[in-house]
Amino acid sequence: MASQLSPRTVEIVKATVPALEVHGFEIVRAMYARMFEDPAIRDLFNQSHHGETGSQPRALTDAILAYARNIENLGVLGAAVERIAQKHVGLQILPEHYPAVANALLAAIKQVLGDAATDEVLAAWGEAYWFLADILIAREQALYKGLETADGGWAGWRDFRVAEKIPESSIITSFVLVPVDGGAVIRHKPGQYLTFWLDIPGQHPLKRNYSISNAPDGRAYRISVKREPNGVVSGWLHDEVEVGHVLKVSPPAGEFYLDGTPQRPVVLVSGGVGLTPMLSMLHSVAEGGAEVPVHFVHGALNGGTHALGTEVRRVAVQPNLQATIFYLEPHADDRARQDYDEAGLITVDWLKRNTPFGEAEFYLCGPKPFLAHFVHGLQQEGVAPTRIHYEFFGPADELLAA
Repeated sequence: MASQLSPRTVEIVKATVPALEVHGFEIVRAMYARMFEDPAIRDLFNQSHHGETGSQPRALTDAILAYARNIENLGVLGAAVERIAQKHVGLQILPEHYPAVANALLAAIKQVLGDAATDEVLAAWGEAYWFLADILIAREQALYKGLETADGGWAGWRDFRVAEKIPESSIITSFVLVPVDGGAVIRHKPGQYLTFWLDIPGQHPLKRNYSISNAPDGRAYRISVKREPNGVVSGWLHDEVEVGHVLKVSPPAGEFYLDGTPQRPVVLVSGGVGLTPMLSMLHSVAEGGAEVPVHFVHGALNGGTHALGTEVRRVAVQPNLQATIFYLEPHADDRARQDYDEAGLITVDWLKRNTPFGEAEFYLCGPKPFLAHFVHGLQQEGVAPTRIHYEFFGPADELLAA
C-alpha cells in the first residue's frame, strides 16, 4: 500500500470534481449495473437500497465526491471510513471483492465521461481507488480478527435459531436468537446491529441489518423488527418465521454504540422502531451502574404502535434514569402519565428545557426526517457535533446530504 497518493494523481482527481458533480450519480449507477451482472457480487449487497429511490447509489455518489474534494486532507473522512468498514464487515465484504468494484468503477467512468476519461484520468482514479481500498481492507481485517477471537466470536455466517417470537405492538415483533451450535455469543456494544443473510422463496439471497434490542449477555440476541409497507423481508419475518427457524447471522457491527460506563449525562432520543438500539443502551447503563443522569426520550404514534414500553418503564427505575414517552396521536384509551407522558412531537426546545442539554452526549435513532431535524437542530442550538451520535436505517450519507 502506498503511503500517500502521488501529487499528479491528487491534481487530476481534484480536477475531476466538476465532472463528478454533474455526472457522479450516472457513473455510480453504471458501476453498480456492471457489478450486479455477477450474481456473486450482487448478492453481497442489500438490494433494498438500490430500488427506485437509489439511496445507496446516491450515498456512494456523495462519498466519492467527498473523497475527491478532500483528496488533500483525507483525515476529515475518518468517521466515514469507519462507518463503511463496519457496514462491510456486517455484509462480509472481503479483499477478493475489491477488484470487481475497481473494474466496474473505471469502466463506468469511461462509459459516462467518454473521451474526457483519458488514460491518465483513469490511471489516477485507479490509484485513488486502491489507496482508499487498502485503508478499508486493513481496517476490516482488524475488525474481522477481533470478532473471530473475542469470547463467543465467530467468522462469516453463523446459524442462529429463533428461540422466541414476541409481538410487541401492531407493527413490531421481537425475535430472540440463540446459536444452533449451543456456544456463547459476543457481548455486543449497545447500539450495534446484526446482519442477516436471508434465503426467502422466490427471491435472490437478501441482506438486512437489524439493531440488537437487548442488553449484552453473552447468550442470545434480540432484534425487534417493524413491518414495513410492502417490505419483503419484514413481512416474511412477521408472517413466516416461527420459533425454531434458523437464520444466518454475521457478528455484531456498527460504529454507533455506547461504549463502557458513561462519564457525562446521556440523552437517548428515538422515534418509532428507532428505540431498538436505545433500549440496548438503556439496559446497559442500568446494569452497569452508571451514576450520571440518563434520559430515555421516545416518540411513537400511539399505544397501538408503541413497542416495549413496559420494558422501558421497568428498566428506568433507578434515580438517575428517566424515561419520557411522546405520543403524536394518542388513542382514546391511551392513558396519560401511564402509557405516555407527553402528547405531540419531541422538540429540540423540549430537550433544552428537560435534559442536561449543555453537557450531555446525545444518541439519536429514527426515520430520516426525525434524524435530520435533531442532528441539525441540536447543532444550531450549540451542541458540538462530537456530542451528537446517530444511527440511520439506510445509507447514512443520505442524512448528511439532506
